[in-house]
Amino acid sequence: MALEDVFENLPDPGSYSFPDYAIPQGDPVMPVALTDDELHALLDLYETFAAVDPTGLDSNPFLANTTEFLQQTFGAPAYRPDEQLNDDIAGMLNDFAEDLSGGELGVVDASPKHHQTLYFFLVSAKGYHMAPHIQFDPDPAAVETLYRLYQRVTEQDYYLKRPSTILE
Repeated sequence: MALEDVFENLPDPGSYSFPDYAIPQGDPVMPVALTDDELHALLDLYETFAAVDPTGLDSNPFLANTTEFLQQTFGAPAYRPDEQLNDDIAGMLNDFAEDLSGGELGVVDASPKHHQTLYFFLVSAKGYHMAPHIQFDPDPAAVETLYRLYQRVTEQDYYLKRPSTILE
């Protein structure tokens, strides 16, 4: 499947909302099947994605110095949403790798945070790919794998991982 076909199927960020997982007395999870090959495809896609600098700070020393000066002058923290997303994706992939435990096939527990991270990973990959000033040409098979995993998580009912009782 072509990248444009995969990206065309994504829900619009302007109108999309995440389900409410607010359940008392437990951790909601969506158990989904994941293969080792899918995990490796996601890891490769993550490495390609994390190497992109959407802000241009890394490739433009003047912009980087100006940003640093403004941060020092006004005391603003150096916050980059793309770095936070990269950290969230790395954490999710680590969780999935732990759930697989080196097996060829396993069930991973996708949390509501993982659901959000998968969506933002897909939407950001689409944005990076479509932006003319960013050179991001990911492997279409890896993006399709990411989309299929996102669909499985979205379609799965959630369960309580560690249910508590009213006595606790």
